[in-house]
Amino acid sequence: MPLPVLAEVLRSGFLEGRHRGSLVVLGPAGRPLLALGDPDAAVFPRSSNKPMQAVGMLRAGLSVDGPELAIASASHSGQPGHVAVVRGLLAAAGLDESALGNTPDLPLDAAAAAALLRAGGDPDRVHQNCSGKHAAMLATCVSAGWPTAGYLDPAHPLQASLLATFEDIVGTPASAVGVDGCGAPLFAASLRALAAGFGRLVTAAPGSPERRVADAMRAHPQLVGGTGRDVTALMAGVPGLLAKDGAEGVYAAALPDGSAVALKIEDGASRARVPVLVAALGLLGRTDPVLAELAETPVLGGGRPVGAVRAVPWPPSSA
Repeated sequence: MPLPVLAEVLRSGFLEGRHRGSLVVLGPAGRPLLALGDPDAAVFPRSSNKPMQAVGMLRAGLSVDGPELAIASASHSGQPGHVAVVRGLLAAAGLDESALGNTPDLPLDAAAAAALLRAGGDPDRVHQNCSGKHAAMLATCVSAGWPTAGYLDPAHPLQASLLATFEDIVGTPASAVGVDGCGAPLFAASLRALAAGFGRLVTAAPGSPERRVADAMRAHPQLVGGTGRDVTALMAGVPGLLAKDGAEGVYAAALPDGSAVALKIEDGASRARVPVLVAALGLLGRTDPVLAELAETPVLGGGRPVGAVRAVPWPPSSA
């Protein structure tokens, strides 16, 4: 059976296509408010897993907070401020960039990428968007007395610890263990479990590993994403919101009272996920100005807006 329509693409006033997917909205204490598609099917949340992985690192002995903990949870844009925090995290552990095992890449930020190339640089590991997570994984190994060699092997004690933490926070065993784009093990769960996990992060006791991660991300949204990134704008513009984007059309977020949202766009397109997330936050009563600003994603033609992606009601009108 087809998944429900979550977003439609308008180009020059004509309906061009529709993005389908799955969405779950939970109220405080995990009370179900809305479920579309199949929110109980297993998905790979991609980088939306990072906050749970960061909690696992704290539980294993990593001793950081503030910017360093935010960058550990980030898919950063590779801007100078991001790279400086990553390098500082490595240096504090007695390591350098050669220890990183993530894939080399240019910065996500276009200006930072151009600057790197002008300076004679090439794609490298420290500028890749997951380098903060990898630097924190390495620092955790040093703190715990585990070898840094092979830290990405699912059988390494670091990854076994992170898997156990992930399962504890989302409240269910991982459906599968895969490999993320950066090379790190990736844990699968349902969107319902992912949303519940985000709710637990924001409602955990102050000072707990869960709350420390949530607080660090919310205090440093620029480090979690970067200039022009929707995840940064959302956390900066919605007081107390914890949000984390993921590749392949995934987003997860939670408000301070534990209300939470998790979604995945079926075709993996990123352009539909923000309007759907904005609409879900509206269902939870949020009316912050940033939500109106992000309610539609422009569709460009010839470098100028010719349409937009917007969320549509479900079920659709019979008119």
